[in-house]
Amino acid sequence: MTPGNAISEAEASLVSRHGIWILLPEGEFFLPSDQFPWFQQGPVAAVLNVQRLSADHLYWPDLDVDLSVSSIRDPARFPLVARTPTTGLAKG
Repeated sequence: MTPGNAISEAEASLVSRHGIWILLPEGEFFLPSDQFPWFQQGPVAAVLNVQRLSADHLYWPDLDVDLSVSSIRDPARFPLVARTPTTGLAKG
């Protein structure tokens, strides 16, 4: 890293059965469990391990989950569908 370069960080700050809070430089975002089901079965440590790979790309390496920041800001514009091991097909 070169001194003076800005780093856009991402932090999962709170994990509950209702969802998770993500802190980004541009604001706080709540990811409700019913719309973002990928985090429900993961250990808390894995949910907290989030990386911001680009301005619009968040990645949870321990869960192999990629999300667009745009989909977090406006989930209604991005219908999410996931397969979970315990529930089969989940729509968000």
